[in-house]
Amino acid sequence: MYRQGHIGVGLLCYAPAGYAMLSTGRVALAVAGFAVMIWLAMLPDIDMRLPYVTHRGPTHTLGFAVIVGLVCGAVGWFLGSELVMFEPRLLASFGFGLGALAVVAHLIADWLTPMGIAPFWPLSARRFSLGFARASSTLANGFLFVLGVGATAAVLWVTGLIG
Repeated sequence: MYRQGHIGVGLLCYAPAGYAMLSTGRVALAVAGFAVMIWLAMLPDIDMRLPYVTHRGPTHTLGFAVIVGLVCGAVGWFLGSELVMFEPRLLASFGFGLGALAVVAHLIADWLTPMGIAPFWPLSARRFSLGFARASSTLANGFLFVLGVGATAAVLWVTGLIG
């Protein structure tokens, strides 16, 4: 998928967590989570800019999701230590979850394409694909984007942030 599709799948995947955060009064975390999901939506495609790294290779794996989660968790811990309003453990857990979820959402979107992904690389080179739509499909990318934005709007509406 392209940027629009990846953002849509990221928002769709984050919507339940956003709802949980908003329902417990953690508005700042919920909004930050939506923003981080958008910001990290294309991170696995960094492989297209790295020499000697194949596209949909190491950065399109569950291992990469764990690494990104750990980095985001460390950032969360640091921010939690510096900001009085949040517990470091809460922000570290939230950061880990966001980072890992952003990569997993990207993998889900690429799983929909005929090229697929090899999520268990290097343990297995087996590729998984639903062959639903080509990555370049304007219709599929637009549909996924509308789905993600719709899920986000529904969460904001149900929790009373928009009326």
